[in-house]
Amino acid sequence: MLGSWPICTRPGQVNREVGMNPPNILFEQAAAHRDPYDKELDGTAAQQERSTALDNPGQVHSRRARPRHSMSSRTLFGFILLLAIAAASPPTDAQQAPRIPKIGFLATAGQLLAPNIAAFRLGLRELGYVEGKTVLLEVRLSGDAVERLPQLARELVALKPDVIVATNDVAIASVRRETQTIPIVMAFSSDPAGAGFVASLARPGGNVTGLSTLSPETSGKRLELLREVVPGLSRVALLWTPDSRGNLLDYKETEAVARSLHLELQSIELFRVEDLDRAFSAVTKGRAQALIVPAGNPIIIARQDQVASFAQRSRLPSIHGARQYVDNGGLMSYGPSTADLFRRAATYVDKILKGAKPADLPVEQPTRFELVINLKTAKALGLTIPPSLLARADEVIE
Repeated sequence: MLGSWPICTRPGQVNREVGMNPPNILFEQAAAHRDPYDKELDGTAAQQERSTALDNPGQVHSRRARPRHSMSSRTLFGFILLLAIAAASPPTDAQQAPRIPKIGFLATAGQLLAPNIAAFRLGLRELGYVEGKTVLLEVRLSGDAVERLPQLARELVALKPDVIVATNDVAIASVRRETQTIPIVMAFSSDPAGAGFVASLARPGGNVTGLSTLSPETSGKRLELLREVVPGLSRVALLWTPDSRGNLLDYKETEAVARSLHLELQSIELFRVEDLDRAFSAVTKGRAQALIVPAGNPIIIARQDQVASFAQRSRLPSIHGARQYVDNGGLMSYGPSTADLFRRAATYVDKILKGAKPADLPVEQPTRFELVINLKTAKALGLTIPPSLLARADEVIE
């Protein structure tokens, strides 16, 4: 009963007779030690707790509210814990990000090679590659400084690409000296077996494969085309480089055809860029009536505009092994489509990136040949191109 509680002389004094505090004091003490969550009890719950303390004082100490945290405290704690876990663990995306294949590309000319580089990029796109996203392309161009090719080849090899595309015999040889392991794709090689790049066209062996322009019959065909355009043709100059395996084959084939056609062939050899002026003088002194410039000549590739300018000044009809010369003012070109070869080089790259070994990929030869005629140059030279020849042309520049 409430009236049986002895009177305490001061607040909080322990009642020694009963062994516990008065109900009102007990309630105040319990309230003072409640958790914030308990203090948030509504009025009814608070009244019930007070009633329990008054009616059953012995239960005040035995009933202890469960430790609780406020909702905001629990949320903050969880958030901090998640941040700690995230900071300690590497990002999932970074762990699973796929490696982007890298392709090296070595060439001996810049602006004049642009259509061929564009054809190679087109080939990659046709195979589903997106440059910068699913494949990286590292291009190195020597321009007319062919002596820089070894240095550029070393730069590419140091980048550790998955495959290197080389655009002619000199570039192929430069890369091959730097690596025997990184796959090399030949976009344009005149005679890869004869140059020692591959064991054979059917079974390349080693780390080199790709496309060959080996087609000696085209050399004789160029001489025949000149005869159709130049009436009374009897003397022709051939501007070539003995250091190029392809040029050597062109010279031998052209010489054989010239003999059979009773034409005099003037051999003008180039070894350095500085030899061009001397070569032009020799052509003039030799009174050549036409000029043949085979493809794959690294010295002339970067100086095509100079060759075309000389031929026009000297009023010399010229025929070339690649169409780029005609784009720069040459009269005609006949030979393998270089754009098609470069586009097909992308197919080799694709196969190698998917696990194929160069040694197991046979070297392929040209399947598309093109005759291109520049009517602007013909007009400037005072020549009339026979209608039958125009009808056979794959492209006529007007």
